Amino acid sequence: MFRGTATALITPFRNGAVDYDALGTLLDFQVENGVNALVVLGTTGEAATMTPAERDEVISFSLREVNRRIPVIIGTGTNNTAASIELSRRAEELGADGILVVTPFYNKPTQDGLYQHFRAVAESVSIPMVLYNVPGRTGVNLLPETVLRLANDVSNIEAVKEASGNQYQCDRLIRALAVARPDFRVFSGNDDQAFHLVCGGGDGVVSVLSNILPAQTAAMISAALNGDLAGARKLHLSMLPLMKDLFAESNPIPVKYAASLMGLCANELRLPLVQASEKTRELVRADLLELGVLEDNQ
Repeated sequence: MFRGTATALITPFRNGAVDYDALGTLLDFQVENGVNALVVLGTTGEAATMTPAERDEVISFSLREVNRRIPVIIGTGTNNTAASIELSRRAEELGADGILVVTPFYNKPTQDGLYQHFRAVAESVSIPMVLYNVPGRTGVNLLPETVLRLANDVSNIEAVKEASGNQYQCDRLIRALAVARPDFRVFSGNDDQAFHLVCGGGDGVVSVLSNILPAQTAAMISAALNGDLAGARKLHLSMLPLMKDLFAESNPIPVKYAASLMGLCANELRLPLVQASEKTRELVRADLLELGVLEDNQ
């Protein structure tokens, strides 16, 4: 499993269909700017709106375009264990380097239910699996004790993307894993907490921010991992307003707008998501101007 920065990639659309020209541009932009891995068809990629045929083509296209330059991890989690297994097996068949599986949403399983769900999905494939904890979107919190149990019992569960927003929970998890399974990776799922998590012993970030600032995000995480805390802190603080404003509305609404300003893709989402409000557009554009990413006339 990688250490550093993985981009939770947006899926570009144009006129209702996946825009493969823009997707190719986005993939190359990420690889050429130094990210360590890509997460395709996650929350940021609007995976919930994709048909099975679209999923297959996006996976296949992404793997061809990246061509093993960095790992490509596919989001395969649903709130249905059997469906998650099917999607995970399909990702493996198509050549994915790993899978990212979110906690089941809406049905609110117990901790034992989460354990059984993740174990069943992981054991259905041979490629590495990343757990994804994001209670603000799913309504259920994957506790450190359950992550530790899975890490101890299932060898191909190799990492967790932690987006609980609870730094104490992250610290407890890192502390326990350092003894029980030191090879297990802990990634921040929140850009604004990634610097802190890495400084506390974590391994990197699965980032929304790096869709538009891949080099800067990768540099921040690399600096923190290599002990250059002053350099990492400077980058963290410079990007902090944008980190927050990219979540002024539901992800990926603001980041799609930012990407469109930079000419990376059209500002098109699929319902039930809609384009950013004028207030959010003003915030994001101002942040990009302050960072020097845009010119005043853009």
